[in-house]
Amino acid sequence: MSDFFQGLSQVKYEGPDSKNPLAYRHYNKDEIVAGKRMEDHIRPAIAYWHTFAQEGGDPFGGRTFDRPWFDKGLEGAKLKTEVAFEFFDLIDVPFFAFHDVDVAPEGDTLAESNRNLRVIGDLIAQNMQRTGKRLLWGTANLFSNRRYMAGAATNPDPEVFAYAAGQVKAVLELTNELGGENYVLWGGREGYETLLNTRIGQEQDQMARFLTLVIEHAEKIGFKGQILIEPKPQEPSKHQYDYDVATVYGFLQKYGLEKKVKCNIEVGHAFLAGHSFEHELAVASSLGMLGSVDANRNDLQSGWDTDHFPNNPGEMALAFYYILKQGGLGKGGFNFDAKVRRQSLDPADLLHGHILGLDTLARGLKGAAALIEDGEFDRALDDRYAGWNSGIGADILGGKLSLADIAAKVDSDNINPQPRSGRQEYLENLVNRFV
Repeated sequence: MSDFFQGLSQVKYEGPDSKNPLAYRHYNKDEIVAGKRMEDHIRPAIAYWHTFAQEGGDPFGGRTFDRPWFDKGLEGAKLKTEVAFEFFDLIDVPFFAFHDVDVAPEGDTLAESNRNLRVIGDLIAQNMQRTGKRLLWGTANLFSNRRYMAGAATNPDPEVFAYAAGQVKAVLELTNELGGENYVLWGGREGYETLLNTRIGQEQDQMARFLTLVIEHAEKIGFKGQILIEPKPQEPSKHQYDYDVATVYGFLQKYGLEKKVKCNIEVGHAFLAGHSFEHELAVASSLGMLGSVDANRNDLQSGWDTDHFPNNPGEMALAFYYILKQGGLGKGGFNFDAKVRRQSLDPADLLHGHILGLDTLARGLKGAAALIEDGEFDRALDDRYAGWNSGIGADILGGKLSLADIAAKVDSDNINPQPRSGRQEYLENLVNRFV
């Protein structure tokens, strides 16, 4: 074992009155909420990239963290694996997630990179067997290396497409071997900077072909997990083809893939698309596309994806409302795609951030469960749409009336509807009672 977290002990639930900064006040993994253990609702995962690979940089400055595995090649990657599993135990969560380049160094060729990945993959497997930790999802980084500056699947050079396909094949197979429950495709540069050098139709055809190849290979190797796309509207590309849930669904539907893929939805990405988190969850759930979640938040005074830990229980209560209403996340979970700030240099800061995130999720979950159990919120929505359950509303939705029939019925029945209050302020007050 390493000494990176020397002097720190496993974080435990101590209740809302605890003064211990390294204790959970609301996240009690074994507490039963809406008939299920809290941990089984949330299914929390640690993001390998932000927790162990992040260097503390931002768009205006480089590395501030001094981690003992940085710049140490394969031996550093082995140490990072040891530290990662120590952290998974300290923070006491069941899952983790990774990109290939988070866990193993890139080589000069794809073959060398894949050999490195295999070495660390075997080490990860040993640690998973020893600790019982599980892989929520794996993914390939198809955006950091300069070869991907014009995209991976959407690159105008078919050799870049081919290299990316080889990279994904290796990570998908490792994810399957490790029992990963999802495989995520985030098209970090699958978009364009300018239309002057872009054929949108061509690039989307390429992207659909790439996704089809991934789906086919997943089926070939017996992968039982979900294939997920993570929507993001911009940054780094000016406009990305996976802009938001609705855009992703339209793309999948065009190519006949909407039954094969779901979405991994991130709070910060929803905000950058001009939506709320709960909007993206509601849309995804209504389309049968809600697969998993990245939990974080943005700094509203900054114009990029800042990946803070979540701290808004009210926002999370509304998120969990839609998740509970669809029966949970299934094979998905809440991955902490969040990072400590560049001034947070101490190993303990990694614990503080995740404690904040898990306590926030716990409060949101309990608030949503109480809101649903109370029933008034659902009754208010039922009342608002009650007219569609019978009479002219049911006949319209049932296809029993033509446009002419509807117009004639308005005249014959002297229909003259008056506006009804949407009761927004009442509903905001109602939700606020439970968080």
